Amino acid sequence: MPPSSCDCFVSLPPASISPFVIFGKNSDRPRDEVQEVVYYPAASHPRGSKVTCTFIEVEQVTETLAVLLSCPSWLWGAEMGANEKGVCIGNEAVWTKEPVSDSEALLGMDLVRLALERSPSAQQAVQVITELLEHYGQGGSCMEDAESLKYHNTFMLCDRSEAYVLETAGCYWVAERIVGKMDVQSMMNILRDKNSGICMDSGGFRSTSSMVSVLPCSHHLPCIHLLTVTPDPSRSIYKPFVFSPHVAQVPWVLSPTFGGSDPVKQTPRFQTKVDRRHELYKQHQKVLEESEHNKVQK
Repeated sequence: MPPSSCDCFVSLPPASISPFVIFGKNSDRPRDEVQEVVYYPAASHPRGSKVTCTFIEVEQVTETLAVLLSCPSWLWGAEMGANEKGVCIGNEAVWTKEPVSDSEALLGMDLVRLALERSPSAQQAVQVITELLEHYGQGGSCMEDAESLKYHNTFMLCDRSEAYVLETAGCYWVAERIVGKMDVQSMMNILRDKNSGICMDSGGFRSTSSMVSVLPCSHHLPCIHLLTVTPDPSRSIYKPFVFSPHVAQVPWVLSPTFGGSDPVKQTPRFQTKVDRRHELYKQHQKVLEESEHNKVQK
């Protein structure tokens, strides 16, 4: 049976060839959806304030960590990302016997971002997600379309020393610590594998972005995060990112904003479409179209 949701991987020493934790994810989403990569610096927030997620507000914490997020450009949360402490998280769609709620609550992608902003370790990220899940629940459309797509979520969470799988259904959850030869190139090769369906392009869905993170066990070495920001990792280049005191957002990977006229802000939602392509996405499309044209000419 071919894969029907995203694909996450993690390798821990001694399985990793080098003394690194290696995290990877393909984000398999509606094929025309645009993902952007956004950097948010660490920030302080007033006590008692709230933060507006995709559909609902939740209580804000007083301090949030710097985060790098790969996000479907229409929503608040993230498909995958990392924070300045070396925590990486990705989510996956799952369906169970537990009915998916029709009510708008937190999306799995909102939980990814909230956990990254609030968690200095993978273990604490598990606690953040489960507490939010029990308090606010999960629900709402996970697709920018009048035809709703809803699902429960599984999360893979790791840091420099350990990794967890967190499975959820509604407000129920269970977490398992992962114990255990993999290198960075092998991880990229897996994520680019079309024959297995891991590099997805079928049924209206495809791998719209991909991420690989290298987390050294030594705190003296920086974590390196590599993201495609463009669809189809088999035809995209992984671009590196390192957290530092002077990070600047790259405008080429930011999607345009639409304010109050955004279809996600309207009632009812998702009745119209807007062009969310960022400049890198447009240039990537242009190169692929020229490549296909040259093949036909030959």
